Amino acid sequence: MKETNQQQLGKTLWAIADQLRGAMNADDFRDYMLSFLFLRYLSDNYEAAAKKELGRDYPVLEDDEGHAPLSDWYANEPSDMEEFEKQMRRKVHYVIEPAHLWSNIAEMARLQSGDLLHTLEAGFKYIEEKSFNSSFQGLFSEINLNSEKLGRTYAERNAKLCTIIQKIAEGIAGFSTDIDVLGDAYEYLIGQFAAGSGKKAGEFYTPQQISSILSEIVVLDSQEPKTGKKKRLDKVLDFACGSGSLLLNVRKQMGTNGIGKIYGQEKNITTYNLARMNMLLHGVKDTEFEIHHGDTLLNEWDILNEMNPAKKQEFDAIVANPPFSYRWEPKEEMGQDFRFKTYGVAPKSAADFAFLLHGFHFLGKEGVMAIILPHGVLFRGGVEERIRTKLLKDDNIDTVIGLPANLFFSTGIPVCILVLKKCKKYEDVLFINAADYFEKGKRQNNLRPDDIAKIVDTYRERKEEDRYSRRVSMEEIARNDYNLNISRYVSTAKDDVEIDLGKVNADLVEIERKAKEALGRHNGFLRELGVGELPG
Repeated sequence: MKETNQQQLGKTLWAIADQLRGAMNADDFRDYMLSFLFLRYLSDNYEAAAKKELGRDYPVLEDDEGHAPLSDWYANEPSDMEEFEKQMRRKVHYVIEPAHLWSNIAEMARLQSGDLLHTLEAGFKYIEEKSFNSSFQGLFSEINLNSEKLGRTYAERNAKLCTIIQKIAEGIAGFSTDIDVLGDAYEYLIGQFAAGSGKKAGEFYTPQQISSILSEIVVLDSQEPKTGKKKRLDKVLDFACGSGSLLLNVRKQMGTNGIGKIYGQEKNITTYNLARMNMLLHGVKDTEFEIHHGDTLLNEWDILNEMNPAKKQEFDAIVANPPFSYRWEPKEEMGQDFRFKTYGVAPKSAADFAFLLHGFHFLGKEGVMAIILPHGVLFRGGVEERIRTKLLKDDNIDTVIGLPANLFFSTGIPVCILVLKKCKKYEDVLFINAADYFEKGKRQNNLRPDDIAKIVDTYRERKEEDRYSRRVSMEEIARNDYNLNISRYVSTAKDDVEIDLGKVNADLVEIERKAKEALGRHNGFLRELGVGELPG
């Protein structure tokens, strides 16, 4: 029932978005739609907590002008307001003024209030600067409420916002405010907007089916995955976090109390804001995550740039879906960068190994890293071959998983998942060739639940299966010059069936005999009827 509710809400919201955006670019409208859904979640959560905190003092009904019930309490109990807000900061970690609550904004939209735009501006500014104990500066920086895409004049823009918000309010009124329902509806919308964005979607969205594989793998015990999940992960990192779906999937696997803190980094400012909203909307408190805006390849994050080894950040789990074969301009001094100096610097044509080595540097000794990369990293030569060879000789590559083609919005190429560990129990490498296990879709192929379960179960049990998975010794990999091309080790091609020509000839002779026999019987019937016979 819950899943149906989530799907219905997601589809309802997407239908509203599709209807209202008109000529507006899908990416632009996404920012408005998701921000309003975010405001609705914060407001519902806040009002529910306020009702619990105030008990009998909480106003039962909205006043005659449609204001949020909390507005009356603020107006009648100004002396208690400061202590109330202190309590709310302790319990839900943020405060929203009554004028900025969704119930008030939605009522203004219904009444077509001319002050809606200004109220929204003030509300977004308050949330960025004052709502939370932590600073969320720039959270709504990509949402231009004064954009001419909404209308040429203030009145036109205000009217357009009233229409959008009224439709959203009506569309979601009958659905549960449960955090999982809203959170999953948010993820559904991100996915739908990603589908409409085509290649640009790769900047911010990892399909949930692939996200599930990575998250299920990294939470398992690093030395003996078949023993199950770790009891706790103190720190989890995604250094190219996009909208944060990978990190949230790891959190979902571990439960709300199974992770100490979530860390993410994102270069794109719009996506960075999307990730911060996504964390809060999924109930991750501001003290439980840290998302940084900066370039991972340049390591623009102070906490990861500590030169003192004693203060180095180490993570229990690292997941990542960095841009595939990203062209970059590494400077000469990169050769001495602590992330690359013992391996080499990835070529300008493809930063894949630069991303991998960045994450691997910060992986804890008992940690697991799962990263999505193009197949080229498995076999390309030059410096990439040297990096790959050292990782293999150091026994750091644990598993190579080949996925089907056309799973992403951004590219149709098949990709692989590399699982890396600093300390590895098994001296072989597990290869999983899942390229043929999928359901064909109109635009993208899909991994079915059974396909995902088969991959994770094979990894967990380290199982071998003909034409699907195999444990390969380092000696064999060395004989192949450390080439990890999956088809070298696990081919999905079926052996040609050997044909017994003698048996085929005997079968044909028998078939011909039976045909002649049947013809003879048939002609016998024809003779009895006085009809001409069929030629033999």
